[in-house]
Formats: sequence, structure tokens, C-alpha cells
Amino acid sequence: MELDLTPKLAKKLYGGDGGAYYAWCPNELPMLREGNIGAAKLALEKNGFALPRYSDSAKVAYVLQGSGVAGIVLPEKEEKVLPIKKGDAIALPFGVVTWWYNKEDTELVVLFLGDTSKAHKSGSFTDFFLTGSNGIFTGFSTEFVSRAWDLEESVVKTLVGSQSRTGIVKLDPSCKMPEPKKEHYNGMALNCEEAPLDVDIKDGGKVVVLNTKNLPLVGEVGLGADLVRLNGKAMCSPGFSCDSALQVTYIVRGSGRVQVVGVDGKRVLETTIKAGSLFIVPRFFVVSKIADPDGMDWFSIITTPNPVFTHLAGRTSVWKALSPEVLQAAFGVPPDVEQKFSSKRKAEEIFFPHQTNQVWHFSLLFF
Repeated sequence: MELDLTPKLAKKLYGGDGGAYYAWCPNELPMLREGNIGAAKLALEKNGFALPRYSDSAKVAYVLQGSGVAGIVLPEKEEKVLPIKKGDAIALPFGVVTWWYNKEDTELVVLFLGDTSKAHKSGSFTDFFLTGSNGIFTGFSTEFVSRAWDLEESVVKTLVGSQSRTGIVKLDPSCKMPEPKKEHYNGMALNCEEAPLDVDIKDGGKVVVLNTKNLPLVGEVGLGADLVRLNGKAMCSPGFSCDSALQVTYIVRGSGRVQVVGVDGKRVLETTIKAGSLFIVPRFFVVSKIADPDGMDWFSIITTPNPVFTHLAGRTSVWKALSPEVLQAAFGVPPDVEQKFSSKRKAEEIFFPHQTNQVWHFSLLFF
């Protein structure tokens, strides 16, 4: 059975005046189920409020657009109220209760990527709401609610009878919400657009890696992540995850081309990717991207908190580590051809800037 790696856009699941919740369906993107990965987006309009909930999956949240407030309660901990903005990555372990609020004019959009290996549905997140028409109050009987929270029956009926809203609501502008605290941000989130760069190649691209060193909480999530910003017409070196991790990629900005090569040297994906699309690279498959003239940014999660990649081109590639004799024998080419191959890309790493004087002889590259 052939793998369908075609990039997909998210589809709306529910919403209203306050915003909407979108998700990628494993029926349309089979690699979600195959890799036990979930993917979703939350978009909140001004005064939009995503009701408190917890999930059956550990996740990494990434703020794609806007700014707002996130409320986070770790198991048996006090509530953290974080100021969030574009570029923030937040680790959300199992059992964490969250709420999200946008008080600004600009739409707040948050991406969620996570591990569904312990979820109710492989490839999908299931949220459990504390309030609302599908919240826990509507499930328990009046007797159980009354005894659990030590409330009079009349109060219980008022509480349960008021739960007509679902998922996302729009609050009245006069509604007062908790003010975010900067001290709550530390250790809970990292801004990938402002963090120190792990890779910075002139005219090539930049990378910030999210791992247990700069955000220890990702260790509890069991996922790593990175934000890659590829310059216009630059290329990202062909490479693969050498620790059996899956790579889940969301295109944040721009567009470009991608190729993925799998088992038996078969090219399993060759397509154009654009902002809003999501695709998954299977374990050990090799992927490479070339940005369009305006460049391309993407945010990825990797199904290990401290991922290791092997690149096949550039100064640090495996080809540069192999001896000339092995290369010549492996390729089965004359020494002068092997020398030309080995002499290239001695200075560049990972990203290769576009060179205007490059001339490609495609008849030599394709069979």
C-alpha cells in the first residue's frame, strides 16, 4: 500500500462569533493515524474565549498570528496566566488544563501538534471541556454535582442550566479576565522568533530548535520542535531523522517545493507547498525543500524531545565523512567525477543560498 504524503489544509470543526477550531483529519491525511500524530488550529476573534479544557494528548502549541492570553494549569499546580504572541511555542504535557483569550483586534491563531499514541482516536485530539454544553457538568447528575462541590440543588440547576455554549464563545468587552504575568512565561514558553539561533547562514536560512535545553517542559511532552526560515530561492539540504522520529511540518509563511525520497530510492512526494499546509515525513525518509522567491518558513515537531538529523549535502554531510575510495566504489564512476562531487559544498551547511550564475543541466540529473 502506497503512502499518501500529499500536504493538506485544516478543516473547520466548530466555531461562532468568538472564533473557530480547525483540525486535520486522519482520513484525508493518513500519515496522522500511521504516525500517531494530531494537528489542529485555534483561531480567536477579538474577545474570543476558548473554554477551559484538557486533552488526551501531549502537545506543542505555536502562536502563528496575533497576541493574547493563555491560562495553563499543570496537574496539582496553580494557574499560570501567560502573555502570548506570534512566535511563542508552549509545551502542553498530559493532564494540563488550558484556556485561551484574545482581547486584541488582530485574530489570534494557535497551532497544536502532538502525540496521539495514547489518545482515544489515533491521529486526532479529543478535548474534554470543563464547562459548556459538552462539559463535565452536563454529564453528572444533580446529586453528584451537589455532593462533589457541596452546593445546594438550586445552585446546581443554575450551573447546569447555564451550560448552553460550546467550545468557543465571544465575551462581552466589559468582562474582566485575568491579567497575564511575565514571570509565568518563563519555563512555560519560548519565542522562536526571538530565541538565540541554532543555525544562521547568510542568504540561506535560520533555525531555532526547541528542546529540553531551552524549554525543559518539552521533555514531559516527548516532542522536539523547530522553526525554520528559508530565504528566497534557497535550498534546505536533503536529510533524514536518524533516531527513527517522524517529522510533522506546517508551512507558516511563503511557499516552495518539496521532494521526499523513501524506500528503494523512490520519490514518494514532489509538490508545491504553501502557507497553511501540513505534511508528514515518515521515519528515515529523506526530505529537501526549495523556497520560492519570497522565502518560506515552517514549524515542525519531531517525535523525540532531542532530535538528531543526518544531512546528505553540505560541509557536515555524511558524504564528506566517507573516504574518496568508498565514494568512487559506491558510485561506480571514474576518479575525476568523484573528485568533482567531493569538491563541492565544502563550506555550506544545511542551507544553500541561490546563486544567480548557476546553470542546471537537467539531462544529467534525471534518467
